[in-house]
Amino acid sequence: MGFSPNPSRPDAATLLRGVDLWSTRSELASIHDELPWTDLLAGQSPDAILDRDKVPLVNYLRGKGLQVMFMADLCDGLSRGEEAPQLRKLGRSISEPAIQRIYRDYVLAVSRKLRPTILGLAAETNLTRTLAPALYAAEVQAANAAAADLRAAQSPDTLMVSVQVETAWGKLSGSAPFVGIGTDFTDFPFIQMLGLSSYPYFAYAQPEDLPLDYYSRLLTGRNLPALVTEGGWTSATAGNINSTPEKQARYLTYHARLLDSINARGLIQLLFADIDLSSWPQPVPDNLPLFTSIGLTDSDFHAKPALTAWDSLFSRKVVQ
Repeated sequence: MGFSPNPSRPDAATLLRGVDLWSTRSELASIHDELPWTDLLAGQSPDAILDRDKVPLVNYLRGKGLQVMFMADLCDGLSRGEEAPQLRKLGRSISEPAIQRIYRDYVLAVSRKLRPTILGLAAETNLTRTLAPALYAAEVQAANAAAADLRAAQSPDTLMVSVQVETAWGKLSGSAPFVGIGTDFTDFPFIQMLGLSSYPYFAYAQPEDLPLDYYSRLLTGRNLPALVTEGGWTSATAGNINSTPEKQARYLTYHARLLDSINARGLIQLLFADIDLSSWPQPVPDNLPLFTSIGLTDSDFHAKPALTAWDSLFSRKVVQ
């Protein structure tokens, strides 16, 4: 179980305070980032960027006894049908061979310098395929080439891509039927672990409405380890979503049944604390408020009922 060091407010003191609080209830730390395309395309080396931006953080996390998962996100994490924001601003595309080469070099540097236990090469691939087939095709090409590079370098990292669970169930496009993720298994044959991204409050009114095979159906016929790489249940009402802190806590408890059904290897909660949008650079993306209340504490680290539910799960014995 674990969290991302994403802070509730964009300053180092808040980040470190958050890590200090959640590291006592975690084994994993997740760094889930779009690539630093502006610096990379300005000619800065991946090693120099990682030494500046990531190595000190990873050393701090490891000093807390945490394993590290790294996800190199290839497109816009808040708009899966679009290129990464920095690439859009620069007028570049992951479909370009030169951009794919930079991505591959960066991933190799991540493996070499950060030594993550799990290395993700693309996120929510099925959602990108649904929204932008051409962008997805470029992701497939880039991720497979990166996987080949990592094998050639004898990287010990466990390789992963993540899929978006509600998309696989047809729940993000109205009443569409179950789609599954067979295409993702075919297109990313290198995966050694499947990442699951799930925000079911977009599709279900109550946590208990999720079918008990919500995860296991995706893995039917495959003996592949899986973990939740991002997701959760909001504690607040936003847009057309109605929720409460109590409902969020119920989700965490019910979610454990879904995880047990696949003998899940891990559960990553990207936000430990809610995001204080007033402190972030404006304007914020229109859909970001739908995700900012999935933390287990508020933005000042005051516990919600969900933190008690998390701690109860964390107290369970870890089975290797």
